[in-house]
Amino acid sequence: MTTNESITATPDAFASEEAPRLEWAKHAPEVWKAMLGLEKAASRGLDPKLKELVKIRASQLNHCAFCLDMHTKDALAAGEGVERIVQLSAWEESRHFYTEKELAAIELTEAVTVLTDGFVPDDVYGRAAEFFDETELAHLIATITVINAWNRFGVTCRLAPGHYAPGQHG
Repeated sequence: MTTNESITATPDAFASEEAPRLEWAKHAPEVWKAMLGLEKAASRGLDPKLKELVKIRASQLNHCAFCLDMHTKDALAAGEGVERIVQLSAWEESRHFYTEKELAAIELTEAVTVLTDGFVPDDVYGRAAEFFDETELAHLIATITVINAWNRFGVTCRLAPGHYAPGQHG
């Protein structure tokens, strides 16, 4: 039985799905198309699994259920393991699941996403710079920035998770 079948079979078991506040892509298609172009350009040259880990972590921090649904599915489709995806929300206690390069990217993702102190700490940036050349680092920062923009659309417009299948976007 698939997840959708189990939801259909027991409708009383789950809360009802909220309708999106705004179908922003429908009303601003030029922005949506520009975001897709930026997304493609931003992640050029990044390892697909790393790219998805970064997107998942930013989406966790931003509480974007729509993007979490999308990027966990995309990560699985790219060959990422379930255990690493599950442990990502507690990566600091689960460091042994990730390479040092991935840890540097995840830490940079948090610093760029949260910006609570108004800056990205030098040590966090420096660690990432040890593992990524300047071109890769520029694309990593761009990918983090783009997923944060997507998260803001998703959260603000209250896009509903659970309907995405890998390959549906871009």
